[in-house]
Amino acid sequence: MNRLFLALLLLPGAGIAGEPSPVAREEIGHLMGYLGGSGCRFNRNGTWYSAADAAQHLNGKYDYLLRKGLVASAEDFIDRAASESSMSGKPYQVQCGAQAAVSSGPWLRAELARYRAQRR
Repeated sequence: MNRLFLALLLLPGAGIAGEPSPVAREEIGHLMGYLGGSGCRFNRNGTWYSAADAAQHLNGKYDYLLRKGLVASAEDFIDRAASESSMSGKPYQVQCGAQAAVSSGPWLRAELARYRAQRR
């Protein structure tokens, strides 16, 4: 077996995640809709964008990850698409109203937990 391939498989998070389940797709869709309709601002690489523009950007990243088989859960989506720039590695931030900006990963995880609790 190719050593580089084996090394990549052993790296945390480097393996293929697979195909998201219908529940995961629904959760990711909810997170995209939540962000897009939030009215919050989204900081990516030092520039603030509207929530709708941010959702559109993340949707493109999600589509890419789907094609590569790298997102099987809502957590994969948050970790691999919605927490930081894949180009610069800088964390994304969300600012809602007059509140302080927060990292997008925990913000989306909190909404995912709320959404899951509501569905029970």
